[in-house]
Amino acid sequence: MKKKVVLAGGTGFIGQYFEKKYKEQGYEVFIISRQTQHISWNDQDKIISALNGAELVINLAGKSVNCRYNEKNKKEIIHSRTETTDTIGLAILACEHPPELWVNSSTATIYRHAEDRPMTETNGEIGEGFSVDVAKAWEQSLFAFHLPQTRKVALRIAIVLGKDGGVMEPYMNLVRFGLGGVQGTGTQMFSWIHIEDVYQIVQFIQANKELSGVFNASAPQPVSNKDFMNHLRKAKNQNFGLPSPKWMLEIGAVFMRTETELILKSRWVLPERLEEEGYTFTYATLDQALKQIVKN
Repeated sequence: MKKKVVLAGGTGFIGQYFEKKYKEQGYEVFIISRQTQHISWNDQDKIISALNGAELVINLAGKSVNCRYNEKNKKEIIHSRTETTDTIGLAILACEHPPELWVNSSTATIYRHAEDRPMTETNGEIGEGFSVDVAKAWEQSLFAFHLPQTRKVALRIAIVLGKDGGVMEPYMNLVRFGLGGVQGTGTQMFSWIHIEDVYQIVQFIQANKELSGVFNASAPQPVSNKDFMNHLRKAKNQNFGLPSPKWMLEIGAVFMRTETELILKSRWVLPERLEEEGYTFTYATLDQALKQIVKN
C-alpha cells in the first residue's frame, strides 16, 4: 500500500508546494477543499476514509486575511479556520486507524506588536485585536480534541517566502516599480520563513515522535522592514526605492481592499523550540532565501 497524507485546504501556495513534495516522496496525497475536483468539506465519509490509515494530516485551510476586516469577512476568516479544524478532529475520532500526526496551521501574528524584544513559545506575550482572536480560536479548536493516538501540533507560521506565490510577488512589484522603500517607520520587525523550511519542519516533527504542542515556524534571523526592503532591492539590483508612509499605506489599503496591519505590525518571533530540539534551517538567513527565490 502507498503511504498517504491528507492536505486540508491544500490548494493554496503552501498546499501546492506540499502536494508536489509529498508526491515526489511517493505519497498518495488526498486534498480536502471547496474545489470540486477534491474531497468536499461537506463529505464527512470521504474525509474519514482519507484520514483512515494516513501517516499525517496537515490543515492549511482558512480564508485569506488579505481583505478588509468588515464584519462579514471577520466572520468568514474565523469560521473558515475553526470549522475546518473541528471537521478534521471529528473525522479523526471516527477513524479505525487514525493518523499519527495532525499538524494544524496557526500564525505568528498571535504575539503582540513587538519592537522591544523577540517572542518565543516560552516567553512570548499574546497580543490583542482581531487577528490575535482568530489565532487563539484556531488553536483552541485544535487542542480541544482528546486524541490518544494522534499527536497534535500547532505551527505558528511567520510570513512565508517562496517563488511562484505568497507575499513575494507584491513585494517584488514594489521594488520593480521603484516603490521598494520602507513601509511606515521601517522599524517594525519582519519575521519570515522559506516555504522549504515549513515543509522540512513538518518532516522533522513527524520523525521526532515525542514532539507535540505549539511551535514557532519562523527563521532564526528576522529583520526589520527597512532591512527586508534593502535586501530585496539588492537581490533585484535596484538601488532606489520610494518610502511609503503610514498615511499613504492606509489610503492604499482601502483601494486594495486589505489592511495595513499586514505590513505595519511588528512580528518579532524566534523558533526557540525547534532549535532546542535540533532542527537546522535550510534557509536561516534572508540573503540565502532571497538568492534562491530571485534566482528562480
